[in-house]
Amino acid sequence: MQAWEIVSDGGVDALALSEREQPEPGPGQVLVRMQASSINYRDLSTIENPVSRKLPYPTVPNSDGAGVIEAVGDGVPGFAVGDRVMGCFFQDWEAGSISPAVMASALGGARQGVLAEAVCLDASGVIAMPDGLSFAEAATLPCAALTAWHALTLPEPVLPGETVLLLGTGGVSVFAQQFCKIMGARTIVTSSSDAKLERMQALGAGETINYRAEPDWEDRVLALTGGLGVDRVVEVGGPGTLQKSIKAVRVGGTVGLIGILTGVAGSVSPTDIMRKSITVRGIYVGSRQMFAAMNRAIAAHKLRPVIDETFVFEDARAAYHRMRSASHFGKLVITI
Repeated sequence: MQAWEIVSDGGVDALALSEREQPEPGPGQVLVRMQASSINYRDLSTIENPVSRKLPYPTVPNSDGAGVIEAVGDGVPGFAVGDRVMGCFFQDWEAGSISPAVMASALGGARQGVLAEAVCLDASGVIAMPDGLSFAEAATLPCAALTAWHALTLPEPVLPGETVLLLGTGGVSVFAQQFCKIMGARTIVTSSSDAKLERMQALGAGETINYRAEPDWEDRVLALTGGLGVDRVVEVGGPGTLQKSIKAVRVGGTVGLIGILTGVAGSVSPTDIMRKSITVRGIYVGSRQMFAAMNRAIAAHKLRPVIDETFVFEDARAAYHRMRSASHFGKLVITI
């Protein structure tokens, strides 16, 4: 079989399309014939910075994929050949709190990823696709969608009528907009592109702010909320936006800290967090239990993931270059 591999620190153009022996499922495992894999910023970062992550060579990238079970190992109840499934980002996070052991089970990093024609996964680390979705659509769910769902449902779920601030129009933010709509929450969305903001409005966004035209967008957020601030922020920017998000959230509000799109260095005033009694939560995808709850909501509301562009398996490098350009809206998918 073929698989893409990280074989050096040469970045996207150094990815190698290699021949590998097709794996056989061991006890407690299933062999999945992959049909699609979506990419996340984390996947691009892993390819560009394998040394800092101490990745062995070769490593197959990508955490997110969907396919068909082709073989079942011993001791696997609940799954059969022909089942349409997705891999869980964390292979060993069934429920409860995250732990170091859970973090050591991440696909496309601590463990080999899914950008291959076939992969063996733990049976406890796969989950059935929601009815009605294509493989490409299902492949977008394990990381971006579940991250958004986690940010909006814990420690308490967003309530109808509450206001949520969404930064940008990447995969997490677009899913968050779709989830907020079915939850009955109002959203305020920022982007540098008026065209993308119009697309978010088509998905149900309440108010939009072009942060290039309004660099002090946090002040506009406060004005739009009568000076109170939003109830929750889905914070994907990191150091470059976190202080603004802290200003934009209400007293007692929550900031779900997810991404580092603006880099890893910056400054935050702890006094502002303390004075407003804000909860700042680090969000690292989610458990299989959360995944199952999200899938039920997707199926019940017939939610369709937003895919910006698909790429054929042999042209996978182009998908990462598109990710680097930050010109996409929603998700980028590689079909296998």
